[in-house]
Amino acid sequence: MTVAVVQFGGSNCDRDAVRALDHLGVDAERVWYDDGLPADPDGVVLPGGFSYGDYLRAGAMAARDPIMNEVRDAADAGVPVIGICNGAQIGSESGLTPGAFTTNASARFQCEPVRLRVERADTPWTAAYDEGQVIEVPIAHGEGRFEISEAAHADLVAEDRVLFRYCDADGNVTDAANPNGSTDNVAGVLGERETVAVLMPHPERATLPDLGRSTDGAGILRAFA
Repeated sequence: MTVAVVQFGGSNCDRDAVRALDHLGVDAERVWYDDGLPADPDGVVLPGGFSYGDYLRAGAMAARDPIMNEVRDAADAGVPVIGICNGAQIGSESGLTPGAFTTNASARFQCEPVRLRVERADTPWTAAYDEGQVIEVPIAHGEGRFEISEAAHADLVAEDRVLFRYCDADGNVTDAANPNGSTDNVAGVLGERETVAVLMPHPERATLPDLGRSTDGAGILRAFA
């Protein structure tokens, strides 16, 4: 299996994603955005970073690159696609998933471990976990607050498309456990297909055991294995 990790100008987590996937036995390669996707990719990762310097809005300019037409076509064909942090912003800006990500409630960049409650365990991204399981994965963002209209949020919940919510160690979804002010503590959501997801926390930074921290994020990336 070959997973394309799309590198935009300003991406800085593309190598981390490749290393994490390699560790899981997944063949992955970095793909420069201007070169387009390889033919018949087995998966696509939109990694974290600061595409186009996060000018205008985070992810807004990268979302309009021609390669994103190819990513949307791949997603429509059932190819697994995940957007992580800046990749989540790109994914939402390009219409892969509903809602948007905006400035943290703290109005500052935050880099810290957070706890996530697994809301579903029957998707490719969460099959390694149990529903309700609490995992620890780090965040690193200044614009990670998930925003969505009241009506669209109601649809998201009704369609069971919330993957992860920020929570405390006991799995309680509380304001205190919400690091950035996200609506309903949402940390990750699905697209119209369960093979498409975006999330703000960084699973690739919680995969390699030699980093000396949680490896809870490996289960998310095992969707490509």
